[in-house]
Amino acid sequence: MTGLKKNLRSLPHDQRKTLIDTNDSTFSITHQATLLGIGRSTVYYRPYLNPHDILLMNTIDKIYTNYPFYGKRRIKAELERRGYPIGVKRVCSLMKKMGIQAIYPKPDTSSPNKAHKIYPYLLKNLNIYHSNQVWGTDITYIRLQAGLGFVYLVAILDWYSRYVVSWRLSISMETEFCIEALEEGLLTQNKNPDIFNSDQGSQFTSLDFTKVLLDHQVQISMDGRGRCMDNIFTERLWRSVKYEEVYLKHYSSFPEAHQNLKAYFHFYNHKRLHQSLGYKTPAEVHFAS
Repeated sequence: MTGLKKNLRSLPHDQRKTLIDTNDSTFSITHQATLLGIGRSTVYYRPYLNPHDILLMNTIDKIYTNYPFYGKRRIKAELERRGYPIGVKRVCSLMKKMGIQAIYPKPDTSSPNKAHKIYPYLLKNLNIYHSNQVWGTDITYIRLQAGLGFVYLVAILDWYSRYVVSWRLSISMETEFCIEALEEGLLTQNKNPDIFNSDQGSQFTSLDFTKVLLDHQVQISMDGRGRCMDNIFTERLWRSVKYEEVYLKHYSSFPEAHQNLKAYFHFYNHKRLHQSLGYKTPAEVHFAS
C-alpha cells in the first residue's frame, strides 16, 4: 500500500482525480482521496457559476479585504459607485456564499447551531509573549480565473510569530478541511498551543472540530459575534495573501491555486520580513521562542 501511495502521489493533481472510481467497493472515496493526496470534496468539483455573480463576488472580496469593517449597506454603496447596481439582499446572499459577514455588532438574525457550544473569548488584555501560546484560524474566499468560480482557504496562524502553522484549500465550506488543517498543525509542531481562537462559524463550533482541541487539552476561545477584529492577526494575513499572491495571479484550476499558495506560504514563513517582528521572518521568531 505504501508503494501505491507513493506512485499515485507522483502523478499531477488533475490526473490523480481521474483515477478515483466512485463505484469501487474496495476502498471508500475518502480512503482513495487520502491515497491520492487530495481532499474528498475535490473529487466532485464541478466549477460552474453565474459569471456575473463571480464578478460581483470578486469585487466584494477586494472591498472587504480593504475595509473589513464595512457592512452590507456600505458594500452595496461601494459596488454601486463602481457601476454595479445591486440590492442589499443580493449583497447578503453573495457574502454568505463567500463565507464573510459584516464586522460590527448586529441583531442576532443567524444564530449558530444550538447543538454547538460557544466558548468565551479568552484573549482580552492577554500578554502574548511566546510561540504556541495562541493560535488563531479563519476562512477566506480565493478567486479562480474568470468563469471558473472560487475556492476557500483556511489557515492556522501562531499569533506571536505570525507563522502559518498549517493551511488547507477546499471547494466547499464543510468542516472537514478545517479539521484536516488543525490535525496537521497539531501533528507537525513540537508543542500544542495553550489557546486556540476562532470565530463562531459552524466549522469551528462543530463538535468534531472542538473535540480535536479538547482531546489535545487546548483551551478554546471564540470571538464575540460580529467582532472579527478580535482575530486581527488572521485578517492581516488575508490581506497579505490577497495582495501579494492572489490578486497578482489568475489561477486556472484548483491544483494551480494549491501549488501557488503552497509556494507563497513557504515564502511568507521563511523569507518574508515582518516589520512587527523586527524585520525577521515568522519562522525565525517561531522556532526561536
